[in-house]
Amino acid sequence: MNGIEKKAARRPFLAKGALAALVLSAAAAVFWQSPARSAEDAVVIPPPAFDEKAASGTEKAIFAGGCFWGVQGVFQHVKGVSKAVSGYTGGSAENAVYEVVGTGSTGHAESVEITYDPSKITYGQLLQVYFSVAHNPTQLNYQGPDSGTQYRSTIFAENDEQKKVAESYIAQLDKAKVFGKPIVTTLETGKTFYPAEDYHQDFLTLNPTYPYIVYNDLPKIENLKSLFPQLYSEKPVLVLASSKS
Repeated sequence: MNGIEKKAARRPFLAKGALAALVLSAAAAVFWQSPARSAEDAVVIPPPAFDEKAASGTEKAIFAGGCFWGVQGVFQHVKGVSKAVSGYTGGSAENAVYEVVGTGSTGHAESVEITYDPSKITYGQLLQVYFSVAHNPTQLNYQGPDSGTQYRSTIFAENDEQKKVAESYIAQLDKAKVFGKPIVTTLETGKTFYPAEDYHQDFLTLNPTYPYIVYNDLPKIENLKSLFPQLYSEKPVLVLASSKS
Protein backbone atom coordinates (compact mmCIF):
# COMPACT_ATOMS: atom_id res chain seq x y z
CA MET A 1 0.00 0.00 0.00
CA ASN A 2 1.52 3.35 -1.02
CA GLY A 3 1.40 6.62 0.90
CA ILE A 4 -1.72 7.93 -0.80
CA GLU A 5 -3.59 4.65 -0.25
CA LYS A 6 -2.63 4.61 3.43
CA LYS A 7 -3.85 8.17 3.82
CA ALA A 8 -7.08 7.40 1.98
CA ALA A 9 -7.69 4.50 4.34
CA ARG A 10 -7.46 6.88 7.28
CA ARG A 11 -9.37 9.66 5.52
CA PRO A 12 -11.98 7.90 3.37
CA PHE A 13 -13.87 11.11 2.57
CA LEU A 14 -11.45 11.49 -0.34
CA ALA A 15 -13.40 8.88 -2.29
CA LYS A 16 -15.62 10.49 -4.92
CA GLY A 17 -18.59 9.33 -6.97
CA ALA A 18 -21.17 6.64 -6.32
CA LEU A 19 -18.87 4.52 -4.15
CA ALA A 20 -18.03 7.36 -1.72
CA ALA A 21 -20.62 6.41 0.91
CA LEU A 22 -19.69 2.73 0.73
CA VAL A 23 -15.97 3.47 1.10
CA LEU A 24 -16.64 5.81 4.03
CA SER A 25 -18.81 3.26 5.79
CA ALA A 26 -16.34 0.42 5.33
CA ALA A 27 -13.33 2.46 6.40
CA ALA A 28 -15.12 3.79 9.45
CA ALA A 29 -16.08 0.26 10.46
CA VAL A 30 -12.44 -0.85 10.23
CA PHE A 31 -11.39 2.18 12.28
CA TRP A 32 -13.84 1.52 15.08
CA GLN A 33 -12.77 -2.13 15.27
CA SER A 34 -9.13 -1.08 15.64
CA PRO A 35 -7.55 -0.17 18.97
CA ALA A 36 -8.14 3.49 19.79
CA ARG A 37 -5.18 5.80 19.35
CA SER A 38 -4.49 7.86 22.44
CA ALA A 39 -4.14 11.54 21.74
CA GLU A 40 -0.83 13.14 22.69
CA ASP A 41 -1.00 14.88 26.03
CA ALA A 42 -0.43 18.60 25.91
CA VAL A 43 2.73 19.83 27.61
CA VAL A 44 2.70 22.79 29.97
CA ILE A 45 5.49 25.10 28.83
CA PRO A 46 6.65 28.58 29.85
CA PRO A 47 5.96 31.59 27.63
CA PRO A 48 8.78 32.81 25.41
CA ALA A 49 11.38 34.97 27.12
CA PHE A 50 11.88 36.88 23.87
CA ASP A 51 8.91 37.97 21.77
CA GLU A 52 8.03 40.27 18.91
CA LYS A 53 7.46 43.96 19.52
CA ALA A 54 3.89 45.12 19.87
CA ALA A 55 2.41 46.39 16.61
CA SER A 56 -0.89 47.36 15.05
CA GLY A 57 -2.63 45.94 12.01
CA THR A 58 -2.42 42.28 11.01
CA GLU A 59 0.42 39.83 10.54
CA LYS A 60 0.73 36.27 9.29
CA ALA A 61 2.36 33.16 10.73
CA ILE A 62 2.77 29.78 9.05
CA PHE A 63 3.12 26.60 11.08
CA ALA A 64 3.34 22.94 10.06
CA GLY A 65 2.75 20.18 12.60
CA GLY A 66 1.25 17.07 11.11
CA CYS A 67 -2.22 16.89 9.57
CA PHE A 68 -3.48 20.41 8.98
CA TRP A 69 -7.01 19.58 10.13
CA GLY A 70 -6.06 19.68 13.80
CA VAL A 71 -3.59 22.55 13.58
CA GLN A 72 -6.15 24.69 11.76
CA GLY A 73 -8.84 23.71 14.24
CA VAL A 74 -6.72 24.79 17.20
CA PHE A 75 -5.81 28.22 15.85
CA GLN A 76 -9.37 28.89 14.72
CA HIS A 77 -10.21 28.96 18.43
CA VAL A 78 -7.45 31.39 19.45
CA LYS A 79 -8.40 34.96 20.31
CA GLY A 80 -6.71 37.53 18.12
CA VAL A 81 -6.68 35.18 15.12
CA SER A 82 -8.93 36.38 12.31
CA LYS A 83 -8.22 33.55 9.86
CA ALA A 84 -6.49 30.16 9.82
CA VAL A 85 -6.21 28.46 6.42
CA SER A 86 -5.04 24.91 5.71
CA GLY A 87 -2.55 24.57 2.87
CA TYR A 88 0.87 23.56 1.64
CA THR A 89 4.23 25.28 2.13
CA GLY A 90 7.75 24.40 1.07
CA GLY A 91 7.30 23.35 -2.55
CA SER A 92 6.19 24.78 -5.88
CA ALA A 93 2.76 26.04 -6.95
CA GLU A 94 2.19 23.37 -9.59
CA ASN A 95 2.63 20.54 -7.06
CA ALA A 96 0.52 22.08 -4.28
CA VAL A 97 -2.20 19.47 -4.75
CA TYR A 98 -3.31 17.11 -1.98
CA GLU A 99 -2.79 13.84 -3.85
CA VAL A 100 0.68 14.92 -5.04
CA VAL A 101 1.81 16.40 -1.72
CA GLY A 102 0.75 13.10 -0.15
CA THR A 103 3.56 11.28 -1.94
CA GLY A 104 6.07 13.13 0.24
CA SER A 105 8.17 14.04 -2.79
CA THR A 106 7.22 17.69 -3.40
CA GLY A 107 8.95 19.41 -0.49
CA HIS A 108 5.66 20.72 0.87
CA ALA A 109 4.42 20.36 4.41
CA GLU A 110 0.78 20.39 5.36
CA SER A 111 0.63 23.77 7.04
CA VAL A 112 -1.66 26.48 8.34
CA GLU A 113 -1.43 30.17 7.51
CA ILE A 114 -2.61 32.24 10.48
CA THR A 115 -3.69 35.86 10.18
CA TYR A 116 -3.55 37.57 13.57
CA ASP A 117 -3.63 40.93 15.34
CA PRO A 118 -0.30 41.40 17.18
CA SER A 119 -1.95 43.89 19.54
CA LYS A 120 -4.18 41.05 20.81
CA ILE A 121 -1.87 38.04 20.55
CA THR A 122 1.86 37.94 19.92
CA TYR A 123 3.86 35.68 17.67
CA GLY A 124 5.44 34.19 20.77
CA GLN A 125 2.03 33.32 22.21
CA LEU A 126 1.09 31.63 18.95
CA LEU A 127 4.31 29.62 19.21
CA GLN A 128 3.45 28.66 22.78
CA VAL A 129 0.12 27.21 21.60
CA TYR A 130 1.84 25.56 18.63
CA PHE A 131 4.45 23.78 20.77
CA SER A 132 2.18 22.97 23.70
CA VAL A 133 -1.19 22.08 22.19
CA ALA A 134 -1.20 21.92 18.38
CA HIS A 135 1.39 19.16 17.89
CA ASN A 136 4.35 17.28 19.34
CA PRO A 137 7.59 19.06 18.32
CA THR A 138 9.80 16.08 19.21
CA GLN A 139 8.43 13.85 16.41
CA LEU A 140 10.55 13.92 13.25
CA ASN A 141 8.62 13.72 9.97
CA TYR A 142 5.50 12.27 11.56
CA GLN A 143 2.65 13.14 13.90
CA GLY A 144 0.56 10.41 15.48
CA PRO A 145 -0.69 8.09 12.71
CA ASP A 146 0.68 10.22 9.85
CA SER A 147 4.23 9.85 8.57
CA GLY A 148 6.31 11.49 5.85
CA THR A 149 8.11 14.77 5.31
CA GLN A 150 4.77 16.38 4.43
CA TYR A 151 3.91 16.00 8.14
CA ARG A 152 7.13 17.53 9.45
CA SER A 153 7.26 20.00 12.30
CA THR A 154 8.28 23.28 10.69
CA ILE A 155 7.98 26.99 11.34
CA PHE A 156 7.89 28.99 8.11
CA ALA A 157 9.13 32.35 9.36
CA GLU A 158 7.74 35.33 7.48
CA ASN A 159 10.56 37.69 8.47
CA ASP A 160 13.78 37.97 10.48
CA GLU A 161 11.95 38.91 13.69
CA GLN A 162 9.78 35.79 13.58
CA LYS A 163 12.87 33.70 12.90
CA LYS A 164 14.69 35.17 15.90
CA VAL A 165 11.70 34.68 18.20
CA ALA A 166 11.31 31.04 17.08
CA GLU A 167 15.03 30.26 17.41
CA SER A 168 15.15 31.82 20.86
CA TYR A 169 12.07 29.94 22.04
CA ILE A 170 13.27 26.57 20.78
CA ALA A 171 16.60 27.10 22.57
CA GLN A 172 14.73 28.15 25.74
CA LEU A 173 12.47 25.08 25.73
CA ASP A 174 15.31 22.68 24.95
CA LYS A 175 17.40 24.13 27.78
CA ALA A 176 14.48 23.69 30.18
CA LYS A 177 13.98 20.09 28.94
CA VAL A 178 10.22 20.52 29.13
CA PHE A 179 9.59 17.78 26.55
CA GLY A 180 12.12 15.22 27.74
CA LYS A 181 13.38 14.97 24.16
CA PRO A 182 15.03 17.53 21.87
CA ILE A 183 12.75 19.65 19.71
CA VAL A 184 13.11 18.64 16.05
CA THR A 185 11.08 21.56 14.64
CA THR A 186 12.88 23.13 11.70
CA LEU A 187 12.87 26.74 10.52
CA GLU A 188 12.34 27.53 6.85
CA THR A 189 12.25 30.97 5.27
CA GLY A 190 11.30 32.41 1.91
CA LYS A 191 8.64 29.77 1.23
CA THR A 192 5.23 30.45 -0.32
CA PHE A 193 1.98 29.23 1.23
CA TYR A 194 -0.65 27.69 -1.08
CA PRO A 195 -4.22 27.20 0.24
CA ALA A 196 -5.50 23.64 0.25
CA GLU A 197 -8.66 22.47 -1.49
CA ASP A 198 -12.00 23.64 -0.06
CA TYR A 199 -12.86 20.18 1.27
CA HIS A 200 -9.95 20.45 3.71
CA GLN A 201 -10.98 23.84 5.10
CA ASP A 202 -12.78 23.95 8.47
CA PHE A 203 -12.67 20.15 8.51
CA LEU A 204 -12.55 19.78 12.28
CA THR A 205 -15.53 22.09 12.84
CA LEU A 206 -17.59 20.57 10.04
CA ASN A 207 -16.81 16.95 10.95
CA PRO A 208 -16.64 16.69 14.77
CA THR A 209 -17.70 13.01 14.78
CA TYR A 210 -15.22 11.88 12.13
CA PRO A 211 -13.13 9.15 13.82
CA TYR A 212 -9.75 10.68 12.93
CA ILE A 213 -10.88 14.02 14.36
CA VAL A 214 -12.35 12.46 17.52
CA TYR A 215 -9.16 10.61 18.42
CA ASN A 216 -6.44 12.92 17.18
CA ASP A 217 -7.77 16.46 17.13
CA LEU A 218 -10.70 17.17 19.46
CA PRO A 219 -8.44 16.60 22.51
CA LYS A 220 -6.27 19.45 21.21
CA ILE A 221 -9.23 21.83 21.41
CA GLU A 222 -9.96 20.72 24.97
CA ASN A 223 -6.29 21.18 25.88
CA LEU A 224 -6.32 24.68 24.41
CA LYS A 225 -9.40 25.54 26.46
CA SER A 226 -7.89 24.07 29.62
CA LEU A 227 -4.31 25.34 29.39
CA PHE A 228 -4.95 28.70 27.73
CA PRO A 229 -8.38 29.88 28.93
CA GLN A 230 -7.36 33.52 28.39
CA LEU A 231 -6.64 32.79 24.72
CA TYR A 232 -9.53 30.43 23.99
CA SER A 233 -12.46 31.55 21.86
CA GLU A 234 -15.55 29.35 21.89
CA LYS A 235 -16.56 30.40 18.38
CA PRO A 236 -14.04 29.40 15.67
CA VAL A 237 -13.15 31.68 12.77
CA LEU A 238 -14.13 29.74 9.67
CA VAL A 239 -12.53 29.97 6.23
CA LEU A 240 -15.50 28.95 4.12
CA ALA A 241 -17.89 31.24 5.97
CA SER A 242 -15.61 34.25 5.50
CA SER A 243 -15.09 33.50 1.80
CA LYS A 244 -18.85 33.54 1.20
CA SER A 245 -19.50 36.78 3.08
